[in-house]
Amino acid sequence: MKSAAQKYWWILLPALLVVLFFVNVSLGSVKIPLSETLKILVGSEPSNPVWKDIFLDFRLTKAVTCMLAGGALALGGLQMQTLFRNPLAGPDVLGLSSGASLAVAILIMAGGFGSLFSSSISIALGASIGCGAMFVLVMVISHRIRDNISLLIIGLMIGAVTSSVVSMLQYVSRAEDLQYYLVWSFGSVTSLSWGEIFILGTGVSIGFLISVACIKPLNVWLLGENYARSMGIPLNRARLLIIAGTSILTGVVTAFCGPVAFVGLAVPHLTRLVIDTTNHKILIPAVMMTGGSMMLFCDTISRLPGSDFVLPINAITALVGAPVVIWVIVRSKKMRL
Repeated sequence: MKSAAQKYWWILLPALLVVLFFVNVSLGSVKIPLSETLKILVGSEPSNPVWKDIFLDFRLTKAVTCMLAGGALALGGLQMQTLFRNPLAGPDVLGLSSGASLAVAILIMAGGFGSLFSSSISIALGASIGCGAMFVLVMVISHRIRDNISLLIIGLMIGAVTSSVVSMLQYVSRAEDLQYYLVWSFGSVTSLSWGEIFILGTGVSIGFLISVACIKPLNVWLLGENYARSMGIPLNRARLLIIAGTSILTGVVTAFCGPVAFVGLAVPHLTRLVIDTTNHKILIPAVMMTGGSMMLFCDTISRLPGSDFVLPINAITALVGAPVVIWVIVRSKKMRL
């Protein structure tokens, strides 16, 4: 089965993505027949005009957001695991998600400003500023420190500092502001408009193009920095490009969807279960399709059958992703620390 999957991954992964897409858009508090869904997708009018509004403005936006966010986080995780040669590195190891969380926490909880800055645009803008500030800081540090392990440790320490500040803000904030921040921290893929999706898609596209430009350095990096240097790879420039691409992918998703956990960490390993290769020319599109599929699956599971109640997306991604991380730790006998 595994060998067949390796041979026909370019058929199986897109097929899985399409199936999960249709399953996801078919579920909701309002039952829309599949035939009517297909009519709307091809531009025809459904039997009930309300179904078109529900599908286009809610279900389709949610599904597209899942695919973009899942693909971006998975690609960011793949690049970080390759760059640091660490199977437990994720897209948030550089502290970008922590920077976004800190900016949103300040926006909502500092001085009780939650009522003034509670719109989705304000939150997205604040998260973007936080990610951008952290990105500039990481780029400055990476320009001065050439050791990847040291950069990884610094990123984790930055995340610890920002988490500490957020905890202090939570302790002194008002109850309603704290609740609003906690809701944001759970992650969400349901509230984006088509304009916001366009911005999200633009950011993901830019990050993807940077990643494609780094395919050769990523492939060579797996063999070590000395080998990459002997192959004529400009290590510092390649590392800055990889970090920049991952920062854009992580930052734009965090800005619009909140800090979604475990997708970037688990999906590269799930992809390698199907495709036994280290060639990033294959891995990049594969992990993006797997990431999109995982987000669609998690969002589908988060919608309790027969109920209007929706679980936080982060709770489901943790339930799916954490066992994968445990499996990696148990299976790997030569994990780099």
